[in-house]
Amino acid sequence: MSMILRLYANTQPYWSGTNFVNILLLYAVLTMGTIGHYARATQGVASTDTCGATGASPPEKLLNSAFVFVKPHANTENVRDLVVDKLASAGISILSQGDIDGEEIDRKGLIDQHYYSIASKATILPAEKIPVPREVFQETFGEEWNKVLAENRAANAVDACKRFGCSPEELNEAWRGVSAVKFGGGFYCAKMSVNGKPELYVFNAFFMTMRAKFVGKDNGIRCFVVEWDPDNLSWSSFRHDILGPTDPNKAPPNSIRRSILDQYSDLGLSSVPNNSDNGVHASASPFEALAEKLNWLSLNVESDRLGKQLLDAGISESRIREWCLDPQIKLPESSTGSLFDEVEDLDVDECVKKLVEFNNLN
Repeated sequence: MSMILRLYANTQPYWSGTNFVNILLLYAVLTMGTIGHYARATQGVASTDTCGATGASPPEKLLNSAFVFVKPHANTENVRDLVVDKLASAGISILSQGDIDGEEIDRKGLIDQHYYSIASKATILPAEKIPVPREVFQETFGEEWNKVLAENRAANAVDACKRFGCSPEELNEAWRGVSAVKFGGGFYCAKMSVNGKPELYVFNAFFMTMRAKFVGKDNGIRCFVVEWDPDNLSWSSFRHDILGPTDPNKAPPNSIRRSILDQYSDLGLSSVPNNSDNGVHASASPFEALAEKLNWLSLNVESDRLGKQLLDAGISESRIREWCLDPQIKLPESSTGSLFDEVEDLDVDECVKKLVEFNNLN
């Protein structure tokens, strides 16, 4: 710096008042620049040193990320294009997309895991492993659950089809004709018979027709992993305004489900969409999206940004995977409830806070 001042002074008349002021100003500018550089380096603001290294940068913002798929009944090229256009117009980025055929869905039990609370009583657990509330069962049916098990008179839905010698559609039709008892969320039982066979206590028989729509060589889904900034679109608005409610007749104009309903014939669908066949599924929360990505895409917990965040917050992988089955958990004020229900429609940051709170309570 002193060399610069000397060079500048040597080019001007030596004690010229104007030039002397200019020299002082130049010295001040250079000094402040040096101080500023030092301040930035010591405060951790990103700056480049002589080796080209950079300082610390703020943590990357978490974005809302959902798992979306076109259901088999609506999986046409026109519907897939409509979904892509609707997501893009809402400012939602598609990170990846791909197809999963019905044979893979069947072989890996993907739809059973997706609807675990229902499927566990229908296709996954044998009758003796189903957590039947014994007192309620006896009060309802007038028989002891242990006696029913000992006499082999209970079956999950898939075993009932085998023992009745019937199709999933026939089992569901018979189920509609009897009065089922609800033991809990997604947990139903009915005493029934098909094809004149001896009566059985059957659990969640309706699930077989739901499952049949996803499995087999002629079925399949197109799935998408999407993300967006929660400051621009809340999760609640994503589900209600962009996707639309479960009943497409109640969905807002231009939502995905309402558009599929209004245009179903032109889109190549063979029947009118309804509450079950409503075109598209989307995650109900960031955590449910994580659970769905782990199931459908076989992701590792740490490879997902939300999963990594939860691990870093002290929630173990075993607990995360346990929670992916939507268990009943302890809630504040000594109550219990569904984990999925408690985080439904929350944006990602609030979802993380809730999950950390639940981890401390449980």
